[in-house]
Amino acid sequence: MSGEQLALKKIAIVEQKAIYLTQPPDESNLLFIVNQKGIIQIIKYDTLVTEPFLDISDRVFESKNEESKGGLLGLAFHPNYKKNGFFFLSYINKENSSIISRFSVTKNKEIADKDSEKIIMKLSRSNVDNAGGHLTFGPKDGFLYISFGDRSSSPGTTYSAQNLTNFYGKILRIDIDQDQPYTIPFDNPFINESYKRAEIFCYGLQDPKRFSFDRLTNALLIADVSHSSWQELNWNNWNNSIRANFGWNIMEGFHCFNPPTNCDTSGLVLPIYEYDHSIGESITGGYVYRGTMLPSLIEKYIFADFEYGDIYALGYNDANNFDVSFIGNLGPYSVTSFGVDQNNEIYICKLNGEIYKFIDESSQNCTADDGT
Repeated sequence: MSGEQLALKKIAIVEQKAIYLTQPPDESNLLFIVNQKGIIQIIKYDTLVTEPFLDISDRVFESKNEESKGGLLGLAFHPNYKKNGFFFLSYINKENSSIISRFSVTKNKEIADKDSEKIIMKLSRSNVDNAGGHLTFGPKDGFLYISFGDRSSSPGTTYSAQNLTNFYGKILRIDIDQDQPYTIPFDNPFINESYKRAEIFCYGLQDPKRFSFDRLTNALLIADVSHSSWQELNWNNWNNSIRANFGWNIMEGFHCFNPPTNCDTSGLVLPIYEYDHSIGESITGGYVYRGTMLPSLIEKYIFADFEYGDIYALGYNDANNFDVSFIGNLGPYSVTSFGVDQNNEIYICKLNGEIYKFIDESSQNCTADDGT
């Protein structure tokens, strides 16, 4: 497209603490916004629907500071949502446990059944600061992938991401279409290994708040929020992601963490990109762009830094070459998440409730509220 002008168009303002956006399969008119407070709102034709899709604020522990410390964190619609009406949530409950559960929509597709909850997984967060909290269905296999953050370094506790007997610092992979509450896919990497949790798909992560699959290649991209200095991005094809050890807490980014020097990196899958506090302090993971409106972004990974508010596009190829370009800034402590619709167009959620869509301003008779 000649003369493309990348911009961000503000499409709606929802409740403050908006932290995720997604759209069900076979849906084109409704966008669903996850709010940390425990509600899910709908944007319909760029207009906020007054009544929430779901309100479970009575079950959710809402953090008063950083969005990742509690609350409703993730939403994934079943691949067959149009027929079965199932969707899945990740949240922190009032007892400070991570909950993965299934809900159903009512006959009105804009209203969920609050009383339909079936808990699939419950994980204690005692001495755990990093919730993780994302979940999504694999585009090729249809299984549910779930992230949990690692334990904190509080006195008397230890990091757990390298310990395969627990779920902390891991991405799990389960089948929710067979026996209740779930079964283990036959090709999960640790299914037949003693003293290792069969649900684990990959491990060695600190706080994978957002991860995504490239809808074309099925590559797994994990933005891992750091403990101290180095934010990292892992980008690997699916075959190299299964059973992968991404290094925490042996390494943080490309740097030894424990021990701080001369650590053993054998067998570790290193990130493709890292940055320190001169660039930002909390990576917000996004998506590989596969839409049609913005050719300049095709095959690039769109991500941001929450604390600095900067937005970037990263291009990458199998030769381990990459380039990072600055897109724009939405202000400090702002970009909580990205989202995509069924056309693979990309959106941004701000903590203050502003929702933006990436557009080509030259092809639309509109003025972006914030742009590049």
